[in-house]
Amino acid sequence: RGDLAPRDVDEAAVERELLLASPADLVVRTSGERRLSNFLLWQAAYAELVFVDKHWPELDARDFDAILDEYARRRRRFGA
Repeated sequence: RGDLAPRDVDEAAVERELLLASPADLVVRTSGERRLSNFLLWQAAYAELVFVDKHWPELDARDFDAILDEYARRRRRFGA
């Protein structure tokens, strides 16, 4: 694709290259880990984080309901 001049590197240029084009509202981290491991760092800047001990394949409808209930109880401040 060619090189990008440093003066052309801005927020819009970075966002054009992201796999997920819009910001995440909620990031669920499974398997008991309490870190993002560089996963969606740009998009997760103002996301609510939920950590669960189960591995992804073990999650069921009750787990998803509990995650969404926890998210619904939070007061989003978007960095304020």
